[in-house]
Amino acid sequence: MLPSCARLTRRRDFGLVVRQGLRTGRRTVVVHAVIGDAEAGPPRRQVGFVVSGAIGGAVVRHRVLRRLRHLVAARLAYLPLDCLLVVRALSPAATATSAELGSDLDAALRRLRLLRVEAA
Repeated sequence: MLPSCARLTRRRDFGLVVRQGLRTGRRTVVVHAVIGDAEAGPPRRQVGFVVSGAIGGAVVRHRVLRRLRHLVAARLAYLPLDCLLVVRALSPAATATSAELGSDLDAALRRLRLLRVEAA
């Protein structure tokens, strides 16, 4: 489970990360990241998720969200300390396995240079 202090919840923060952050995409996810946000105050490592209705019904959306939360929680300690992250699920995430989601997430984090190779 993702600890509550690691959850990105404010709309302003989501907007900042999506508009001003770095972005990379894979088949099932798009990852947006801001490293070292000076206006945010003390260093924090927080993650937010976007799973839209295009993914499917509520059951499918919540399943994808639970899988992504679990995958990110396992990788949270390997992210930089001052990092805000938004993980957006794409339509193929609805039918992807957890292993496929994890592989795409790892590839996106490595591409943004947020995840060390040995951590994956």
